[in-house]
Amino acid sequence: LKINKEVLERLPEIINAKGEYVTVPVQGSGTFAVEAMLTTFVPAGGKVLVLINGAYGHRAQKILDIAKRRVVVHETAEDTPPDLAAVESLLKTDKAITHVFAVHCETTSGILNPVEAIGRLAKTYGKSLLLDSMSAFGALPLDVKTTPFDAVAASSNKCIEGVPGLGFVIADPKALEKTKGNATTLVLDLHDQWQNFVKTGQYRFTPPIHVIVAFHQALTEFFAEGGQKGRGGRYGDNCKVLIDGMARLGFSTLLKPALQAPIIVTFHMPKHPRFHFQTFYDKLKEQGYIIYPGKLTVADSFRIGCIGRLDASHMKGALAAVEQALKEMGIESLKSAA
Repeated sequence: LKINKEVLERLPEIINAKGEYVTVPVQGSGTFAVEAMLTTFVPAGGKVLVLINGAYGHRAQKILDIAKRRVVVHETAEDTPPDLAAVESLLKTDKAITHVFAVHCETTSGILNPVEAIGRLAKTYGKSLLLDSMSAFGALPLDVKTTPFDAVAASSNKCIEGVPGLGFVIADPKALEKTKGNATTLVLDLHDQWQNFVKTGQYRFTPPIHVIVAFHQALTEFFAEGGQKGRGGRYGDNCKVLIDGMARLGFSTLLKPALQAPIIVTFHMPKHPRFHFQTFYDKLKEQGYIIYPGKLTVADSFRIGCIGRLDASHMKGALAAVEQALKEMGIESLKSAA
């Protein structure tokens, strides 16, 4: 109980909300927390403006559709942030909108979305902002004082570097109090889960004890590294080493530097006649490196992550493996084929 209490109390510190916001844990993956947040905060008569530029925006839309909540979508390409003027126009004209949903870092491409500006718009028009910060929480700045939001969902793994198995939602208790009776399921009812913690300090259903203990240790190490600035700084260094090294080998990134979050980087698939992604993937795997296939519709691509217990030396090791894989594929240079 002591370990769990410390975990729940320390998480709001990361968003500058110590003693102001509350943490409600959800047994399961990060998507469990996102679904719990959406289906608890949005009432039956609510309507959500869903900002989409990748798979996780689409996932939120699907959650809301299944829960039979009304949705209006503002969608941009996977390499393009939301059009803030268009978002403002929707908030002005559609009076039925009660909530706005945004993904902090959309890992389909690695794009960093302008959540601070979105938060200001939501506040201006009196809407509740709900954030999916799954892949950004703890590494990228997020402050309730400058980005007004009612709730943010994240998880024990990703940037806090715990093990998977525990999602959580950090919420304004005043907003959470108003959600009683909204939930569409028993297990994902954040209000009920929160009230049970207030009364008993315990989970309603079996908690993943080993995950909570590991998360407690991960948080201890997170704060010892310097919190968000320290963790985000290391990931930023990883990202720079990766992008610079891949550029030297002839690879180009999908995103412009201003849009690139230091979480995962999308690279265009080379057009060299000898380059075949599966062969490239297998040769990297043989050397101990696993990369992500692309998930884009706008470009043929692949992705390389920058987060986890990695530093610049690991990124340099990956670059050496990429260079070796290209040599084994008979590719001396990608630049001439670009």
